[in-house]
Amino acid sequence: MRSMTLLTLGSIGLIAVSGSTNAVAGDVRAPQVAGVATVQNDAPTFYGDVVAILQENCQVCHQPERPNLGGVVAPMSLVTYEETRRWASSIAEQVEARLMPPWHASREFRGTFVNERYLEDHEIETLVAWAESGALAGNPADAPPPLALNEVGSSDSWTIGEPDLVIPIPSYMVSDELTDDYIYQRVTISADMLPEDRWIKAVEFRAGGSYVHHIVGGVLGGTAPGYGPFYYPNNVSRTLRTGSTIRFEVHYHKEPGPGTAVLDQSFAAIQFYEPGEVVKNVMRTTSLGIMDFEIPPGDPNYTDSSEFLFEEDSYIHFMNPHMHLRGKSARYVLTYPDGRQEPLLYVPQYDFGWQHNYYLNEPLFVPAGTKVTLTLWWDNSADNPTNPDPTATVTYGAPTTDEMGFGWLHWTEAEARNIVVGESLR
Repeated sequence: MRSMTLLTLGSIGLIAVSGSTNAVAGDVRAPQVAGVATVQNDAPTFYGDVVAILQENCQVCHQPERPNLGGVVAPMSLVTYEETRRWASSIAEQVEARLMPPWHASREFRGTFVNERYLEDHEIETLVAWAESGALAGNPADAPPPLALNEVGSSDSWTIGEPDLVIPIPSYMVSDELTDDYIYQRVTISADMLPEDRWIKAVEFRAGGSYVHHIVGGVLGGTAPGYGPFYYPNNVSRTLRTGSTIRFEVHYHKEPGPGTAVLDQSFAAIQFYEPGEVVKNVMRTTSLGIMDFEIPPGDPNYTDSSEFLFEEDSYIHFMNPHMHLRGKSARYVLTYPDGRQEPLLYVPQYDFGWQHNYYLNEPLFVPAGTKVTLTLWWDNSADNPTNPDPTATVTYGAPTTDEMGFGWLHWTEAEARNIVVGESLR
């Protein structure tokens, strides 16, 4: 998916469906004229076939309390039959094109990441057949149990559940004239907010809207379009200290014009480890940056790379690449001290509108002397539908219409520290 406009799941005309006692007029595909009776008799139904697929792959976003993923919010709920059947054709088109559910790691890495979203071929076939045969309801008794509220929704709309601390980022009026700007807001963590230093377990940013390109908040991490909450995996963490000051970098980008002004109010919500829990180690983050590049006009496949050398035995936990609108592909590759290479991640179709943290199922041990190579590709051609200007020579720049090239790597030293939460952090 190359454009955030695809988040609407398309705009499909309503098609009246006949020839079925439980088909409903709406956004469904008309069944084939030949063999209608057979199609109807054998057709998948919402309760018997479809809802289980939606529970597994879609309802985490498409549900009544739709989470805010870096300013991106699913446009509809797909929990009930009444909600879902009107979107049947759009669902079929999106899954056939593999645009939904949004996930951009190559299929060769299937089974590698905790938060991956892949549909099996037979699941895609089921969703398409359901739409083409009239989006039948079926028997509610055939449905699996609905997901529990804390599996679907969130406490007070926070995906992480009830936060221990919510930090309002100082509000900012995004003016009519503003196209692209960086604003820096400072928040001091007072003793009233945080009486003692705490170990961070999860952070969720709630961007005020899609006009927020990204938020970066120091030890709290950050968010960008498509990002979900940030969970510290494998009992690793960082500390938030009382009395510290967090500098929030908020990058705004929108179309200017009369009536486009908006008052932004974004938030950061935090959960902490509880006293007595054990933090195995302190998370480190390395930025593999590519900043000295010059992409020629019209170049469809410009590439550059960056490297990082582990100087000690370590574990890799997750990674996340970042480019702007010309971003095309990203690859992380390990080279071990003996020369053996291992691919960590390949994103063949990078999408600025859906940026992900790629959490490994298990932390990956890398011995000292292991090298990580990040390779990025950009498409500055007119064939790239998100390209702001294919005639431009593109260099590194902060505005969304310029380009960036980063790949973050999140890791810990191999030797566990096993810190008991509640003991002094000083």
